[in-house]
Amino acid sequence: MHALDPNYRKVVKDAFNEAAFLSAVGITFVDCGPGWCESSLRIEPRHLQHTGVIHAGVQATIADHTAGGAAMTVTAEEDFILTSEFKIHLLRAGTGDALLCRAQVLKPGKAFHVVEAEVFALAGERKTLISKLSATMAVLPRNRK
Repeated sequence: MHALDPNYRKVVKDAFNEAAFLSAVGITFVDCGPGWCESSLRIEPRHLQHTGVIHAGVQATIADHTAGGAAMTVTAEEDFILTSEFKIHLLRAGTGDALLCRAQVLKPGKAFHVVEAEVFALAGERKTLISKLSATMAVLPRNRK
């Protein structure tokens, strides 16, 4: 993959730091490169559903935003990313101390990027894939009128 914006890393990092909802949830930027992005979340009781497993909404949020971050790494400076659609597969009940999400652009395009994100639950040395998201990200001009 090729980065179209030389400042892509700052753009992606700022997108995590300036998103009030992510801050409220506790999701943080880990790293990115052309075509990929990683984020993490330390699990707290507020992230669990009534059965004690990690809430699907938390998994969808980290996967969606990290997929958007990956898409931004291959987006031109004058454009931005907006999720057009996604589907998430909740593969198993998530338990653990933290989440790690890694998203990868499968197919960049002029109007849309296709991205996948995997969400892993971390418990000690154990890393378990708990969900996988497939998304279409729209590429839109920043100065829309």
